[in-house]
Amino acid sequence: MAAKAYKRTYTSLQAITKATVSLKAEGVANDELATVGGKLAQVVKTKGDTVTLQVFSGTEGVASNAEVSFLGEPPTMKVGPQLSGRFFNAYGKPIDGGPEIEGEARQVGGPSVNPYKRKQPSELIPTGIAGIDLNNTLVSGQKIPFFADPDQPYNKVMADVALRADVDKIILGGMGLSNDDYLFFRHEFESAGALDKIVSFVNTTEEPPVERLLIPDMALCAAEYFAVDCNEKVLVLLTDMTLYADALSIVSNRMDQIPSKDSMPGSLYSDLAKIYEKAVQLPDGGSITIIAVTTLNDGDITHAIPDNTGYITEGQLYLKADSDSGKVIVDPFRSLSRLKQLVQGKKTREDHSQVMNAGVRLYADAQNAKTKLENGFDLSDYDLRCLDYAKEYATRLLSIDVNITIEQMLDTAWEIFGKYFTAAETGIKQALVDKYWKKA
Repeated sequence: MAAKAYKRTYTSLQAITKATVSLKAEGVANDELATVGGKLAQVVKTKGDTVTLQVFSGTEGVASNAEVSFLGEPPTMKVGPQLSGRFFNAYGKPIDGGPEIEGEARQVGGPSVNPYKRKQPSELIPTGIAGIDLNNTLVSGQKIPFFADPDQPYNKVMADVALRADVDKIILGGMGLSNDDYLFFRHEFESAGALDKIVSFVNTTEEPPVERLLIPDMALCAAEYFAVDCNEKVLVLLTDMTLYADALSIVSNRMDQIPSKDSMPGSLYSDLAKIYEKAVQLPDGGSITIIAVTTLNDGDITHAIPDNTGYITEGQLYLKADSDSGKVIVDPFRSLSRLKQLVQGKKTREDHSQVMNAGVRLYADAQNAKTKLENGFDLSDYDLRCLDYAKEYATRLLSIDVNITIEQMLDTAWEIFGKYFTAAETGIKQALVDKYWKKA
């Protein structure tokens, strides 16, 4: 991050908290970079001539007479083809032992694409995970979160999506990753021979939480280079947005801002929207699709973080442990892709929507049968068949460890329908039954 030749330097701090410093300074802009006692910082608030700076590595050791130098520019990172296959920290510095990136410096955290230059999403992104592709199909340019409990294997799912997704580039933004998680991602990508299409920005638990705030902007700056400049289909994976929001909360509390719901800053909605609205389908073919993990506190989907996320994004993918099959599945009831109708039956086989609807409806009938069983009611023959169906449906189609094509998913669904039900019980249109039932 280069500095201008002339720096404005001050040596009198008015206030120091664990994450911020305040001082009197003139001609300073929001988001401008600075150094505080040699530590990188960024302007987060200006009020008259009072400026508050967020110190990324924390203020420990910063004295009240520390030298503050304003650099006169917002954060930048260098972009170019050499980004591919590399691992970087929150500042865009290599952590993989490789050389610094040579390329054009781009502003980090800039505005999203002008709506006039956007195109309606219409390209399918298959992931190999049936709970996504069959029931909640992803579309390029979509923004969608994974809601998961902290003990769910969401990072494994993200790695699987990265390795299976039919895209040109994957950008991973890891926030608050344990060293084990970081090494897991690195090992998975290297052993799969897929490093040439993956760029990773990582903040670990050993590093200051405030640095997490830089990760999404760094990841999306790289994504915009590949999508806009190279016309590539880019998938951005962000994990974990709850830890990102917690870092926002740390900074706002240190600035004595009045917290909003669940101790989150009042700016939470706009802070999240600034990230998610970078998702875009461009007219020339490039696209940015965003999948972001939001971990839940005791499954509470009404918490401010998932609640605000749901207003911004186009659906959600909900992970849950299925007691009947013993698998972690993509919950068909709480998951939703609001853009799936743009590709189902258009970029996929004609029976997609009908098979999806039948599969979920029969699975719902199984849950009703389970409730009857738990309450001591007698089960009908149909109820018993539904229970057997649900276990196989969860194991062979909803489980996150399934990796098959969409056509194979549809054929599998037809096979399971034929095993437990009559064609009439599925409710699928007769023309499709005539074409696909015997094939199964």
